[in-house]
Amino acid sequence: MILQQEVERLYDLPVEGINHDEALQVIEKLKLSLNRGEIRAADKTSGTWKVNTWVKKGILLAFRVGELVEFTESEIFQFFDKDTMGVRQFTGNHEVRIVPGGTVVRDGAYVAPGVVIMPPAYINIGAYVDEHSMIDSHALIGSCAQIGKRVHCSAAAQIGGVLEPIGSMPVIIEDDVFIGGNVGIYEGTTVMERAVVGAGVILTRSTPVYDLVRQQIYKGSGEAPLSIPEGAVVIPGGRQLNNPFAREHALSIYTPIIIKYRDEKTDVSVILEESLR
Repeated sequence: MILQQEVERLYDLPVEGINHDEALQVIEKLKLSLNRGEIRAADKTSGTWKVNTWVKKGILLAFRVGELVEFTESEIFQFFDKDTMGVRQFTGNHEVRIVPGGTVVRDGAYVAPGVVIMPPAYINIGAYVDEHSMIDSHALIGSCAQIGKRVHCSAAAQIGGVLEPIGSMPVIIEDDVFIGGNVGIYEGTTVMERAVVGAGVILTRSTPVYDLVRQQIYKGSGEAPLSIPEGAVVIPGGRQLNNPFAREHALSIYTPIIIKYRDEKTDVSVILEESLR
């Protein structure tokens, strides 16, 4: 792939050895391909998610060679960022519903037809949001995060981004996942198909998740991120601390708990109202 070769070559050069104009052309091609969904920061091959490190290198190259400039859309709306990091522009042909009120999608993010974005929301470069997902108010889709089809990211949900280390897996949210309000999902966590992450749950690589149904404990290990099983229903919970001081004061520590697996009753409670689309 010619674009990959161009990115890899420029990324390996010291900053002073990079031809600025050539780099800008490569970065524009990269962002255009990301906007179209032709390339992704990570994709699923033979049932396994893999990082496309060259795509992340291209995004880091954009930060490296970019220069701080003022962007002014009007007297009211202005911002200051690298000149390689503009805002993505949409038309009606994209079939994306963006409700007015402060939403920003960075250039180099894929947003599929049928996606609904409520204000204010932010979708960062390298992110991928698939068909008919809803990004609700105050939600963040971080750099390189991968969001599947028909996902509902409720209000104030935070889907973390990751660019470095270069080989780190971004957060993966698979198809038909429901993410409740004020949820935080970080550090390359994978949430598999049809899972429900209840309001207020925080998922990180180092936080163990206790499965009451299967009597298992899930956590990240080595290079493997935390993975939430398909159809799991995760809620905030706690576990006792066992040192003497903690027992004396009845202290506990937060931990997510899988309380059940998705069933018809769950489906009814999380279904998106089609009339809102």
